[in-house]
Amino acid sequence: MPSRAVRQAGPCRPRLGGQEPLNPHAPQLSAVAAGPRRPRAVLRRLIGLLAPHRGRFVLAVLSLLVGSGISLVYPQAVRLAIDTGVSEGSTVTLDEIGLGLLVLFLISAALTWVRHYLMSWLGERAVADLRRSVFDRLLRFPPGWFHDRPTGELVGRLAADVAVIQGVVGSELSIAMRNLMQLVGGMVLLFVENASLTMFMLLIVPPLAVGVVVIGRRIRARSRAVQDRLAEASARVQEAVSAIDTVQAFVREDYEAARYGRGVEGAFEEARKLAILRGGFIAAATFAGFAAIALIVWVGGRAIARGELSAGDLAAFMLYTTIVAIALGSLAGLWGSLERAAGATYRLFEIIDAVPDIADPPEPVALPEGSGAVTFESVRFRYPSRPDAEVLRGVDLAVSPGMLVALVGPSGAGKTTLARLLLRFYDVTGGAVRLDGADVRSLKLAELRGAIATVSQDPVLFSGTVAENIAYGRADASVEQIEAAARDAHAHEFVTELPAGYETLVGERGVQLSGGQRQRIAIARALLADPRVLVLDEATSHLDAESESLVQQALRRLLEGRTALVIAHRLSTVRRADRIVVLDGGRIGQAGTHDELIAQGGLYRHLVELQLREDPPDAPALTPAHDDALPAGR
Repeated sequence: MPSRAVRQAGPCRPRLGGQEPLNPHAPQLSAVAAGPRRPRAVLRRLIGLLAPHRGRFVLAVLSLLVGSGISLVYPQAVRLAIDTGVSEGSTVTLDEIGLGLLVLFLISAALTWVRHYLMSWLGERAVADLRRSVFDRLLRFPPGWFHDRPTGELVGRLAADVAVIQGVVGSELSIAMRNLMQLVGGMVLLFVENASLTMFMLLIVPPLAVGVVVIGRRIRARSRAVQDRLAEASARVQEAVSAIDTVQAFVREDYEAARYGRGVEGAFEEARKLAILRGGFIAAATFAGFAAIALIVWVGGRAIARGELSAGDLAAFMLYTTIVAIALGSLAGLWGSLERAAGATYRLFEIIDAVPDIADPPEPVALPEGSGAVTFESVRFRYPSRPDAEVLRGVDLAVSPGMLVALVGPSGAGKTTLARLLLRFYDVTGGAVRLDGADVRSLKLAELRGAIATVSQDPVLFSGTVAENIAYGRADASVEQIEAAARDAHAHEFVTELPAGYETLVGERGVQLSGGQRQRIAIARALLADPRVLVLDEATSHLDAESESLVQQALRRLLEGRTALVIAHRLSTVRRADRIVVLDGGRIGQAGTHDELIAQGGLYRHLVELQLREDPPDAPALTPAHDDALPAGR
């Protein structure tokens, strides 16, 4: 069975972020594992975010309950004021009622502040925890998981979707609880005041309930469409900005702007349709509430005329009706918000609930002591996105500790795939990969990858300082150790000439540095990590002669005493390797030293002759002067 990037927990929808997958076999997230889509499930999940802070949540709820209870006292005070103070002309009673209400309102204001602060704190805290959980989960997925998912779409989940949830948890949840309390309390007091009038009011509730269910479903679907459109637009921004050099070089600014504009307009159109639905939903609920008030005025006025009801009773009943109507209308609007949050919550928990297929084994073994022996045993492999194409077809290769092995062959032969399997970015579909005798699938990922360092032809630097980039693989490194690694990598000289030395910011992906400088920083990073095994992915292919010379000197220091796999495209850099392995069609076609392979003929000699024809006459491809490109065989 092909290795999958994400373990499926059940049936899977072929949709992520509003886009169909680029490949039907691409790793997908489980719609079952992702959980909530319905508002009640969303509410349970959102409240679950508050569980670690239940003390503050309980205090906020108590403040809400007491404050809402005080608001239900107000109509009774009005009834007493009308029937006793106004009707009987008792100013003392009116003074007492007024003073009592003032005290109650002050208490209610204080409780409102406490509730607002606590719920805002909880909302911000829950959202911060959620952001960390989503990002932490993203970092656990293997690289292949990201190949079919636009970066901008994933970033959008951490931005737009979290903002939606922040509003629900931080304010709307509190408002919903307050309105629910007032709705329930108001209804109870309405029946106490006058059951017959209350029954008249309730004539409007069943149609409203049906409207909530029917329109709410459409709102949920439309909300997800809006979020999907926004995610698609964000993905286009990420793609265009990250490739701005290419965009401008091909004069495609207008094209990219138009493409983004179409995405934004699509999101606007979906949002417009959503606004129509939500507006109609809220309007219908509000009309229903105030229609009940009109009904009460008509029926209650006739009851007063018959002497069946006092003016104070009717005033109190109308106030309770207003409270219930406002609470009901607000809850209808909040239900729409909850429907909108359902899509955002689903998308975020879709990531959190997914289980990476490449993970630590249930009972990992300790990484054995050793010096970096690497073994590929009958390795077979198919990429999850291309299950019909077998990339490796029974590769057997043993690399002794301290040995330098070069992997050469045509594009697509499987050279980089072998390195990815060693790092366990993917799992083999057959055979085994071993490091110092241990199957890499039996090791903790941190121990496995901590024993391996990679230097690629386009090394990735982060937007921090030079020192932070060198120490990226060893966060506890001292200043002295960082500088020592830089010296060994022939980087110390140019670093000290930078404006702030080791504290100089290198910019996104190291744009403030030249190609050769980035390579030497990457080599210093690998030196400081002190790995058992080194993987070099043609680390000098894009450099000028002077930069290449400096990088080659740094590489000689890095390779001392370490097992190394060199993925070679320029054959001039591998002639002094201990062993050259020629991959062709997913199999090892030839293996030996440079001279042995030249004598054998075959694919290796063909590749060498091809490069000799393509290189200019004065190129240093295979001349004796270039024999020190790599250390001599050991």
